[in-house]
Amino acid sequence: MEPVTVYTTNQCVYCVMLKNFLLDQNIPFKEINVDQNPRIVQKLIDMTGKMGVPQIEINGKWVVGYDPNQIMKAFEN
Repeated sequence: MEPVTVYTTNQCVYCVMLKNFLLDQNIPFKEINVDQNPRIVQKLIDMTGKMGVPQIEINGKWVVGYDPNQIMKAFEN
């Protein structure tokens, strides 16, 4: 399985929901907290056009927000 990267902030309830969903699905992920690395926000804007979190990158595909259906679709080829 390709790496999954989750972009979060400290106070984001949807970020917690997303991480719990991935854990429940046994999907390993790397978390990048944008509160701890504010420069990464520009990368998110460049890649998705969106500033909010959570954002998740799966196999080069991006899902913005907590959307389990879109997350699972991103794993399909």
